[in-house]
Amino acid sequence: MADTAETLTKEQWVYSFGGGTADGNTTMKNLLGGKGANLAEMARLGLPVPPGFTITTAVCTAYYENGETYPSDLTEQVNDALAAVEKETGKVFGDADNPLLVSVRSGARASMPGMMDTVLNLGLSEVTVKGLAAKAGERFAYDSYRRFIQMYCNVVLGLKHDTFEHILDDYKERQDYQLDTEMTAEDWKEIIVQYKAAVQKQLGRPFPDDPREQLWGAIGAVFGSWMNDRAILYRKLNDIPAEWGTAVNVQSMVFGNMGDTSATGVAFTRDPSTGEKVFYGEFLINAQGEDVVAGIRTPAPISHSRAEAIGSDEAPLEDAMPKVYEELVAVANKLESHYRDMQDIEFTVEDNKLYMLQTRNGKRTAAAALKIAVDMAEEGLISEEEAVLRLMPGQLDQLLHPTIAPDATRDLIVKGLPASPGAAVGKVVFDSDEAASLAEKGEDVILMRVETSPEDIHGMHAARAIVTARGGMTSHAAVVARGMGRPCVCGAGGLMIDPAAGTFRAGGREFKKGDVVTIDGAEGEVLAGAVEMVKPDLSGDFGKLMAWADKVRKLKVRTNAETPHDVDTAKNFGAEGIGLCRTEHMFFESDRIPVVRSMILAGDKKGREAALAKLLPMQRGDFAEIFRIMEDRPCTIRLLDPPLHEFLPHSEEEMAEVAQSAGVSVEALKRQADELHESNPMLGHRGCRLGITYPEIYEMQARAIFEAAVQVAKETGYSPIPEVMIPLVATRKELDILKEKVDATAKAVFQETGTTLEYMVGTMIELPRAALQAGVIAETAAFFSFGTNDLTQTTLGISRDDAARFLKAYEEQGIYEKDPFVTLDQVGVGELVKIAAERGRKTKPGIKLGICGEHGGDPASVAFCHRLGLDYVSCSPYRVPIARLAAAHAALAEDEK
Repeated sequence: MADTAETLTKEQWVYSFGGGTADGNTTMKNLLGGKGANLAEMARLGLPVPPGFTITTAVCTAYYENGETYPSDLTEQVNDALAAVEKETGKVFGDADNPLLVSVRSGARASMPGMMDTVLNLGLSEVTVKGLAAKAGERFAYDSYRRFIQMYCNVVLGLKHDTFEHILDDYKERQDYQLDTEMTAEDWKEIIVQYKAAVQKQLGRPFPDDPREQLWGAIGAVFGSWMNDRAILYRKLNDIPAEWGTAVNVQSMVFGNMGDTSATGVAFTRDPSTGEKVFYGEFLINAQGEDVVAGIRTPAPISHSRAEAIGSDEAPLEDAMPKVYEELVAVANKLESHYRDMQDIEFTVEDNKLYMLQTRNGKRTAAAALKIAVDMAEEGLISEEEAVLRLMPGQLDQLLHPTIAPDATRDLIVKGLPASPGAAVGKVVFDSDEAASLAEKGEDVILMRVETSPEDIHGMHAARAIVTARGGMTSHAAVVARGMGRPCVCGAGGLMIDPAAGTFRAGGREFKKGDVVTIDGAEGEVLAGAVEMVKPDLSGDFGKLMAWADKVRKLKVRTNAETPHDVDTAKNFGAEGIGLCRTEHMFFESDRIPVVRSMILAGDKKGREAALAKLLPMQRGDFAEIFRIMEDRPCTIRLLDPPLHEFLPHSEEEMAEVAQSAGVSVEALKRQADELHESNPMLGHRGCRLGITYPEIYEMQARAIFEAAVQVAKETGYSPIPEVMIPLVATRKELDILKEKVDATAKAVFQETGTTLEYMVGTMIELPRAALQAGVIAETAAFFSFGTNDLTQTTLGISRDDAARFLKAYEEQGIYEKDPFVTLDQVGVGELVKIAAERGRKTKPGIKLGICGEHGGDPASVAFCHRLGLDYVSCSPYRVPIARLAAAHAALAEDEK
């Protein structure tokens, strides 16, 4: 530890900014955090940034690595930086006559809105508040002091926010005050006395009156907040590593609550909901920044156009402070041009002077991200490749699902602000814990709150949509919902929520917990009942961006689909073929299952062939429809995979019905079912093992495939490309036997029809033995398709049907970083894929390689497949665009190296 301590004294832990200069810049986000790096950059650009300093993320890392202790020379560096702020401002920290007050804020390298802690007005005490009062007025000074006590107690001392809200609300009620602005200096003095009494009573010690003690308490609280529950959950949801740490920004205070010539606000250089190129934001006169983002007061729009768009009667900043507004617009334009991205800015106006407190790349909805990326590329601000990288693959999920039909009947309950677009239907709940609990059981829920706080993040993530009665477009609910892609309606003022009674009222109507509502986030509407939805429009900007993505990606993207509807959907989403057609899904149709069951129950080969003859035209019709839709794109068709017992009835009623139609007794049917029952069907008589023991099944399916391909070729002029896949192969001999039968069937069909088509026979690699023997199996196989669902099961020895019972605990304890059935286990299962690919190519350099497990639509897994040099990934229809964009990201990431 001595060596470590010595090393810790040799670093620069603190970086100053302000007065037109800065120690850091925007490239230092890893060290200074996003907020600190951007404060430094704005200072370098000559923008009006209050001076301050950043304690680096390296301190956070060292703090946790060394038993929550600071580097030995940190105090000295903080004191030096604080002295520089004093010199720049002409104020002195802790001074009785001219006190310097500071804010203490977190600032991780990745934006985590609302997840960590902030303290404002730090430095106020019984002594310094008098000096502030002498300079800025008693009411302002004591209002600032009570805000500081309330915030410090909540963030640093761990007292609940409600403790102070109850004191304030009770006092206002006794004095018959409606608004905080009615409170006088004497009122605030009395509130402060009551606040401090509450601290003494709950903690057994007085509120700290020493500014230096306050400062280190706040710094420690910010570092501590990096490991609070809500921050940990947010990092998990957004793939932010814990080891990144957070920086702490200490900055001289400027005050938006100094009367009617002061204000505070948040603005975006473009609309974060739609992406429109309009200056978008909100502000409050005579307020501090937390008042805007906390949703406690509903702010006013920043511009005329925004006020008109939302029908606000409040005077916009453009009218209230026209010179400040003009300067703010100029600063916003400068920042967007400099950062070449939409900016989210925080500002304060103190006595008609503008100060910039933060800029960062703004959180936005998927729809806004798409429009902003395309618009900026067309404006020449960024390249097409950069535009592709601006939209994360996972965000596309928000664009690919239905919205409310234009002609749907709308039973409007209440209207609020359109905080995050999209539509959702679900049952109303008022509690985040309940939302999470019901969602785990498969329920669709709508979380309805008076206002949300960071403690609600788990419920917001679980909910299909969020509604709040209070708060504006930049409130906690709005920002977090947009980041999560959840539809959100905020500031629904006509909404009266009573969580205790389990009801909400609006417009004279009452609704109960569990009632179904529809949320239209784009219009800011809460509608009664389940409203009709329509498919999204994927033309325009979406088409442009995906075309740019397709230019750079190397991986092909196919789909896992077998119904005509799914195949057509995937084709419209850009699928370049079918990577997995599960033929068994076709057997479950109501007109087929009786025939399948009669085939299973047949006592001999002749009986099975008779039943299969009835299935042949049905399967042929299925394949023909798929080939028609896919035209000349390759189609990988997997021959029958599941064990036969899955097709037999299970209930007594079904047993009796099947027995009667098959002409056998119920007892005989049960005996047959018992004989087919397997202890572990995942590892039993399935896949190619069925083809080996009942070759007539695979021969029928192969005939159906080739007859359908020939039929479509003659009808359309296209040349379908069937790729016949033998599942669950463990040995080359299995594949040799079955390929010979497929080839013989193809030859027979081609001779009968006088038409020859190209086709391939390959296998699904889904067993560890097959992966290890890939070099031998490749001598027979024309392609490998990695069935990563089963390969994960067989490699890890985990059933995906039962894993949910314990995998969450494994993720929480870091045994698996991600659910291995969602994101490929690259060092285990992925290593087998790598081995099989290398050995297969060594034997047959041109062998076609792809994956068809659900990992084919997971961006991290797609990137792995790109690095491995596979030919394609295949995924469910709605994930095809996600895979296309992920493949483009992977290619561009490789090009950057």
